[in-house]
Amino acid sequence: MPTVLLVRHGTTAATGKRLGGWTDASLDGRGREQVAATAARLEGAAIAAVYSSPIVRTRETARIIAGVVGGRVRTRKGLGEVEYGDWTDQPLGTLRRRALWKVIQSTPSRVTFPGGGSIRGAQAAAVETIEELAAAHGADETIVAVSHADVIKAVVAHFLGMPLDTFQRLVVSPASVTALHLAEGAPPMLLRFNDTGPLEPSDPR
Repeated sequence: MPTVLLVRHGTTAATGKRLGGWTDASLDGRGREQVAATAARLEGAAIAAVYSSPIVRTRETARIIAGVVGGRVRTRKGLGEVEYGDWTDQPLGTLRRRALWKVIQSTPSRVTFPGGGSIRGAQAAAVETIEELAAAHGADETIVAVSHADVIKAVVAHFLGMPLDTFQRLVVSPASVTALHLAEGAPPMLLRFNDTGPLEPSDPR
């Protein structure tokens, strides 16, 4: 099974201001620059395939990366954002004043968003998708999966054996790279996390 590079999308005009979710927000100028820098770092890394969440900002990110490393972008719903329901695209300043916000920070596994889904549901879908993608590729291959901050944090928590209620301790920056090696018959290994610096070959052994 391969090495999976989990890449967060670049910034949009709403990043850090509104809870994005399943919106049609496109990358802003800074976001495109961030992703171009990430794509340049991946050039020459022999990427076997590029996968993406079906949301606009992730597909844009994936297309920029695929334009540098080659291949086409294949979308997978399981890499998509948490279903935030009524909270989608709401100002973060407003949401932080709600009682549910404290629960999301302390025990996110217990939260179902009003009119939406849960973080644990998004985690389960993303982990299943990552496992399916990993099983479809060879042990020496590297694939890219473009997703979202909360989803990447939840996936990392799963493969490290961390309770979901601790995942808020993790930080995933825009256009960052997180590398997981999923060897068959061996424990998963986190090779890089929230990496925005130069990428050099890693030996999972």
